[in-house]
Amino acid sequence: MLDFDLAEMYGIETKVLKQSVRRNIERFPDDFMFELTKKESLILRSQFVTSRWGGSRYQSFAFTEQGVAMLSSVLNSKQAIEINIRIMRAFVALRQYALGYAKLNQKLEEFMVETNMQFNDIYQALTEIVEQKKESENKSRKRIGFPIGENTCLNN
Repeated sequence: MLDFDLAEMYGIETKVLKQSVRRNIERFPDDFMFELTKKESLILRSQFVTSRWGGSRYQSFAFTEQGVAMLSSVLNSKQAIEINIRIMRAFVALRQYALGYAKLNQKLEEFMVETNMQFNDIYQALTEIVEQKKESENKSRKRIGFPIGENTCLNN
């Protein structure tokens, strides 16, 4: 999550959030929080279609789940704690959804493998039936009906 989104949720200015983080930077290792590069900030700014006079002049902080959890120890207001609890629950729900999706995807792949094997068996059986039919058609057949020749009444 980005600093300005979190600041809005916590009901504080982005500047205050960044100051609190910088004062407690040892609580935020690289896997908890990182600063966007200039290029990333420009891309982000273009996504929001802000004017060159509006928006932040500084690169935003991006927080991971652990970083958001750590913010509750840095921003010690009642609103920050309540919002943090909601965000943590959202992360848990998202993780559960992702795990459910992974399980569903695995079951779907297993089903596809099983179905492909069954269709392969059906295809093989149909191929054998067609080959047997071709073989039976190619065998010489005994002619049905009256023979046509010299001794028949058709020649008279």
